[in-house]
Amino acid sequence: MRSLSELFPGIAVSILVAVAAQFLSEHYGAPAMLMALLLGLALNFLAEDGTRTQAGVDHAARAVLRLGVALLGARISVGMLADLGGAMVLLVIGGVVATILFALLAARLFGRGWWMALLSGGAVAICGASAAMAIAAVLPRTDKSERNLAFTVMAVTVLSTVAMIAYPPLSSTLGFSALESGVFLGGTIHDVAQVVGAGFSVGPEAGEAATVVKLIRVAMLAPVVLVISLAIRARGLAGAEGGGRPPLLPGFVIGFLLLAAANSFGLIPGFVAHAAEELSRWALLTAIAAVGIKTSLVRMMAVGGTAVGLIVAETIFLAGFVLIGVHLMG
Repeated sequence: MRSLSELFPGIAVSILVAVAAQFLSEHYGAPAMLMALLLGLALNFLAEDGTRTQAGVDHAARAVLRLGVALLGARISVGMLADLGGAMVLLVIGGVVATILFALLAARLFGRGWWMALLSGGAVAICGASAAMAIAAVLPRTDKSERNLAFTVMAVTVLSTVAMIAYPPLSSTLGFSALESGVFLGGTIHDVAQVVGAGFSVGPEAGEAATVVKLIRVAMLAPVVLVISLAIRARGLAGAEGGGRPPLLPGFVIGFLLLAAANSFGLIPGFVAHAAEELSRWALLTAIAAVGIKTSLVRMMAVGGTAVGLIVAETIFLAGFVLIGVHLMG
């Protein structure tokens, strides 16, 4: 166990990058996650062996990430399911499952392995960068892990921003009602912030529906990570931390589920839930900044065009799946 004095320089740098990314996001409209990743990539020299910041950056990319994912549970409640209706809930859940299965099949066509398929498919299907980082935390660690994670975060964030601009006019062109627009936007756009922006650009009712649908997708994070963890254990592979199989249920997923259960029973006051949401956002922003610092830009760009094609194909598949579902239910 490293001391606080060893970890502080790297954690402090990661936090500073997160703050700078948030500043750029608020003043120039760029996605904060993307800014944190790009700024981090420019500081890759701080993660080199022997630097004072290396240990803290590693810690931020792992422990701070887990804290951020666990705190997402404070936004989830069973009541969301009842508000949306059974058919729409099944459509949202079906979209998540179908997209991940599609990713596993499409990865073979694009010449990518199952590791990349689960990482990218989960990110597209669930909640973008947050899901990518949570899934990467239980996947077997390789020398390409950080590179592939950074690439996936960048790709889904860019695509999410494009979707935020393109999908609202599409839903209007198709003649969707406010509820149908909300389900389409919340069920297809990758990141929560972009879902909120797209939904409320259509109208208040669409914005609220889109946010609820998106949070149902976020709630799928725990079962998806659990299934992946069980599959890795069954195959006898080492977890992300090495040294043996991953735990049956990772600690951050347990935290996520406990907070979701507490929120469902009304045990979390509104101001506490809001504080947890803010802390989660900052923790994830700090973690992705650390991932960027640990990643070499040259190595990341070596991922190749097939990885771009895979993530674009997954995005198109999810959009088509939800569009067809909304049309059939309309």
